[in-house]
Amino acid sequence: MAYEYNGTVVEHDEEGYITDISVWNPELALLIAADENIEMSDDAWEVVNFLRNYYEEYQIAPAVRVLTKAIKKKLGPDKGNSRYLYELFPYGPAKQACKIAGLPKPTGCI
Repeated sequence: MAYEYNGTVVEHDEEGYITDISVWNPELALLIAADENIEMSDDAWEVVNFLRNYYEEYQIAPAVRVLTKAIKKKLGPDKGNSRYLYELFPYGPAKQACKIAGLPKPTGCI
């Protein structure tokens, strides 16, 4: 199973998470987002970039509760709440956003 773009093949697992996070780039993110039926607005990119920075610092993809709290602390209560995040990523903010960000499946996600 793989994503393909511009002659590049990027392997992913059965759920669509890329297997080598070092190959992630914004173009791949757009492909994954399209596969997830997510339109990558500036707000969606803000969450994806936040997740990539979070992962770089803590070496873990946060579950939704941790993600919500961390975003609230960094970006404020307007963005750090479940309603806002589910509007951007309706099938699970942590799972979908991490997949688009090229990160592993968040801990604690089924």
